[in-house]
Amino acid sequence: MNTIYACFSTDIIHEGHINIIKEAKKYGKVIIGVLSDEAMVKFDRFPTIPLEERIRQIEQIREVDKVIIQNTVSYKENLIKYKPNYVIHGDNWKYNIQQTIRNEVIDLLNGWNGQLIEIPYTSNDEVKHIDKIMREKLSMPEFRRKRLKQLLHIRPIVKALEVHSGITALIAEKTIVENNGELDQFDAMWISSLCDSTAKGKPDIELVDMSSRIRTIDDVMDVSTKPIILDGDTGGLIEHFVYNVRTLERMGVSAVIIEDKTGLKKNSLFGTDVVQTQDTIENFCAKIKAGKSIQLSDDFMIIARIESLILEKGMDDALARAFAYVNAGADGIMIHSRKKDPTEIFDFCDSFRQKNKNTPIIVVPTSFNTVTEEDLANHGINIVIYANQLTRSAFPAMQKTAVSILKHHRAKEVDEQLMPIKSILTLINEL
Repeated sequence: MNTIYACFSTDIIHEGHINIIKEAKKYGKVIIGVLSDEAMVKFDRFPTIPLEERIRQIEQIREVDKVIIQNTVSYKENLIKYKPNYVIHGDNWKYNIQQTIRNEVIDLLNGWNGQLIEIPYTSNDEVKHIDKIMREKLSMPEFRRKRLKQLLHIRPIVKALEVHSGITALIAEKTIVENNGELDQFDAMWISSLCDSTAKGKPDIELVDMSSRIRTIDDVMDVSTKPIILDGDTGGLIEHFVYNVRTLERMGVSAVIIEDKTGLKKNSLFGTDVVQTQDTIENFCAKIKAGKSIQLSDDFMIIARIESLILEKGMDDALARAFAYVNAGADGIMIHSRKKDPTEIFDFCDSFRQKNKNTPIIVVPTSFNTVTEEDLANHGINIVIYANQLTRSAFPAMQKTAVSILKHHRAKEVDEQLMPIKSILTLINEL
């Protein structure tokens, strides 16, 4: 009997999937691949139901003969193993980022004279409504808040991109790339106080208060589904910090990172070039404990950022603080450095991991930007934050455009470097 293979990445089986399965059954034995959690995160969106439940949904469809897990976005592993006579898919993958996957499927099928069957993609009001419900569900606070912890169990390293507005959130949400037959995208979003302040034309000295920061979070949440990590600066007074923890948790923020400094905030990349005062271990531990005691769920994370290496206090001080902060209840440790070489960061991580295997480690490789995510993961790092790259790329481009218009007294010369308005409009979702 001929075999036919299809793969689904969905939490809800709708009319479009049923059409594919019924069409597949006309050709023989139907094998359905279900994307694993990690593959689903890289390909499309975060799963809202467990893999086992997604499998059971498809097993209950009478036309399906066998259900298997597809561990990668690429079909290669399963196609080589089962060598189906046919692969069936909607024709929509001819025109989007999945083109490369489609081409790989065709090449593999040619190896045993298999055939690709493409049927018209089902796009009606019911299917659109289901897709919208799935997207909206992911944006709800109770689902978004816990997703960072879930990602830490799924992804070898969680990638967070800086956002400071609705449009930058859409970029972080929708940017997907293909590389060697696999798709990849950002896992989370980082709302930086530096970039939030810069976008408002204010200095990065905690001048932009939490009420204003919350408006930025609202703008980001309105248009996105990915988990949010907030730069909480020093956290402020303990009495203020506990109030903000409760607010952020209620909103659906996944984590806040607070740094162990006191006094007027200065950006860490200034290092010892400006006066910066590190908090005592006792005071900072008290802040962490107070924040953890006020939480209502286990989902929200308070991450302690250690400034010892920035302030040249030495590795022993950094490690002593890390273990103390974890004992105080910190859900993660962020270690920061302004050196261009990652050696001291790696030394810290290796030493920390000798005694603590599980607490997440977070880094911001702004200075040591030649290091790869694979290198970071090899040293026990769990989250990498690209903390300011969107802001730093946007401002030079805008300034260049402004200079060109002034210089030429018209806008024609900048047209080639501008995104078409139509592309911007298609990036923004309609209700």
